[in-house]
Amino acid sequence: MPTPSSSTSRIASARSFLFVPATTPERYVKALNSGADMVIIDLEDAVSPADKPAARMALEAAFHNLSTDQKAQLMVRINPSDTAHWAVDTDLVVQLSHQGLGGVVLPKAQSATDLQALDGRLAPTCGVLPLIESLAGLDAINTIASAPRVERLAFGHLDFQLDLGIEVGPDEAALIPVRMAITMATRRAHLAPPVDGVTVNTQDDITLQSDITRAQHMGFGGKLCIHPKQVGTVNSLWLPSAEALAWATRVVAAAEATTAGAFQLDGRMIDAPVIAKARQTLSRRRD
Repeated sequence: MPTPSSSTSRIASARSFLFVPATTPERYVKALNSGADMVIIDLEDAVSPADKPAARMALEAAFHNLSTDQKAQLMVRINPSDTAHWAVDTDLVVQLSHQGLGGVVLPKAQSATDLQALDGRLAPTCGVLPLIESLAGLDAINTIASAPRVERLAFGHLDFQLDLGIEVGPDEAALIPVRMAITMATRRAHLAPPVDGVTVNTQDDITLQSDITRAQHMGFGGKLCIHPKQVGTVNSLWLPSAEALAWATRVVAAAEATTAGAFQLDGRMIDAPVIAKARQTLSRRRD
């Protein structure tokens, strides 16, 4: 993997990834100004087969009018490698990567082969976010996670259900083993925490909050969004609360003031794992 750059580290620390169809270039800048940490221009599911050539042209034309920082905030979801659009899509993102594109989203990642092909052509500043969306992708998850240029893993839970022929309930309990497998593969490869899939109901903030909480409990560090109104909730809930920051600050201060391996604070035992968790909480603060 190339040395981390401002673009790739941006992907690693992002909480919100907002999708925008490539066919709507008038919405690119609005999405970039929405507060989303990263914006994904979609050439795949949001674009019909007949519209894909025009979508690529629209993206290429609009990209030139963006600032350097906006280009670094942008990712492009290309079409899978088993489609007729793969070669043209990859040619385009390779070109854009050398003009400052922040990253590429690889749908239906199923092996390291496609990632290795991209690595040989993309600019050093361009990272890759593979989507685990099939059983084959899950089976190959460790090789995908350790492939060159991969910044994080993302879970495409809707396509995953389709691939397996299953339908989960609102709590998505049946997908717990899959999410844990993604988190564990992430840890093995020393990647940034994975990115969870979309919440399809854009009008239901309660479900969005519940989905975020579940993802956080399972070690995820960000979420794919399909509407700008989801971005604020995703960003705010992925920050530590004021109470959590206050507690973490006190734990770290107390730890630094003692030489004891363990000590009491407000009736709670504080030892190395608690101190490490407190430092981790403080590292997630955004001033």
